[in-house]
Amino acid sequence: MALKKKPVTGMKDILPKEMEIRNYVMNMIRETYGKFGFSSIETPCVEHIENLSSKQGGENEKLIFKILKRGEKLKLESAKEEADLVDSGLRYDLTVPLSRYYSNHANELPAPFKALQMGNVWRADRPQRGRFRQFMQCDIDILGEPTYLAEIELVLATTTLLGKLDFHNFTIRINDRKILKAMAQYSGFPAESFDTVFIILDKMDKIGLEGVSEELEKEGFARESIDTYLGMFREITSDIQGVRYIKEKLKDVLDPKVAEDLETIIASVDAVKSADFKISFDPTLVRGMSYYTGPIFEIAMDEFGGSVGGGGRYDEMIGKFTGQNTPAVGFSIGFERIVMLLLERGYQVPTAAQKKAFLIDKKMPKEGMLKILNLAKAERALGKQVMIVNMKKNKKFQKEQLMEQGYTEIVDCYADNVEQL
Repeated sequence: MALKKKPVTGMKDILPKEMEIRNYVMNMIRETYGKFGFSSIETPCVEHIENLSSKQGGENEKLIFKILKRGEKLKLESAKEEADLVDSGLRYDLTVPLSRYYSNHANELPAPFKALQMGNVWRADRPQRGRFRQFMQCDIDILGEPTYLAEIELVLATTTLLGKLDFHNFTIRINDRKILKAMAQYSGFPAESFDTVFIILDKMDKIGLEGVSEELEKEGFARESIDTYLGMFREITSDIQGVRYIKEKLKDVLDPKVAEDLETIIASVDAVKSADFKISFDPTLVRGMSYYTGPIFEIAMDEFGGSVGGGGRYDEMIGKFTGQNTPAVGFSIGFERIVMLLLERGYQVPTAAQKKAFLIDKKMPKEGMLKILNLAKAERALGKQVMIVNMKKNKKFQKEQLMEQGYTEIVDCYADNVEQL
C-alpha cells in the first residue's frame, strides 16, 4: 500500500511563515489576557464520551471523532450498539472539558476563577475557507462570577487583543437567550417549539425577514404569531434604545433586570474600550450551543464575511457534573480564522528579530568557518536571528528564498574575504 503525502482531509500542514504568525498571536494572547488576570490551564484532548454526548454541545455532538475501546475491553463480536464499542472521543470544544476540569478542581482554584485555554479541537465537519476538522481554539472563561462584570471583562479583553493584532471596524453582536425566549413567548409560539423558531431565526442574515416568515409558516405556526414576532424585529434598533424597547414591549414576560444588565454591558464596553469597534444589540443572534443561559455574543468582521469568535453565559453546565450550578461565562476567538486573515493581508510580525544570513562558499577553510560561527554568535547575542548556510550554485534563487523568509541582510562568505568580515 502506497504512502500518502497529503494530510488527511480537513487537516493541514503548517509552513514556517504561518507558524511565525501563529506563535506571535499565541504570545500576544498570553500577554494580553494575562494582564486581565486570566491564568493558563490545559485539559486532555481526549474526553469521556458521556461528557461529549450530554446534549450540551448542539450540532457538534454529531461531529465527534469517537475512539474505540482498547484491548480486552473491545469486544467486536458481542457488540450490539455503538456504546459497546466507544468510550471516549476527541474534544469538539474547550468548554465541556473546562466544566469537567472545574468540577474536579474547584476546591484548589480561586473564586472567581479566570481561565485561559489554547488547544486543538476536532470536528468531523465539512472543510471550507477558514474551517478545518482540526483547529486551534482559544477560550477565556470566568467561573463563579454571577454578575455582568464577567461579560464586560470578557468583551474588553477580547477586543483589546484584536486591536493589538491590527483589526479595526469589527462589530461585537450581543443578545440574551432570555430575550430570545421572551420574544417567542410574547408572540404566542408554544414553548416546546422555541428551538425550531430559533433555528429558523438564525438564518435571518441569509434569507431575510421574508424568508424567515415563509419558513415559520411552512412549520405550521399561526400567522398571527409570525406577524407579531417579525414585527418586533422591524421596530428594534441595534443600540441601547433597542434594548429599552424590548424591556418595555416584553414587560409582562421578561424580567426587566435582563434588559437592564444588557444595557449596562453595552454602555460600559462602549465607555471603556481601547480598540476600534462597535458593540451592537442584535435580537437575531442565537448561537448554536444549547448550554447558553444568558447573554451571548459574536465577533463579526466584514473582511471575513462571518463570525470570527463568540461566546456567552452557561450557568447550568458545571452543575451537570457537580449537582450544583456555578455561574460561568466564556468567549472564544476563531484562532484559525484570525491567522488566515493576517496571512491574506500579508501581515508582518512587528516584534520579529532582524534576520541575517551568512552564505558560505564550499571552499571555506576551517579557520574561516570558525570566524563566521563566532560572528553569528555575537550577532545572536545582540538579538538578531542568524542563519548560516552553504552557498548553492544558483545563488540568486537562494537569496530570493531567504528574502522571502524575511532575511534583510545576506553576507557572501568566501575564503579570500573572510578576514574582512
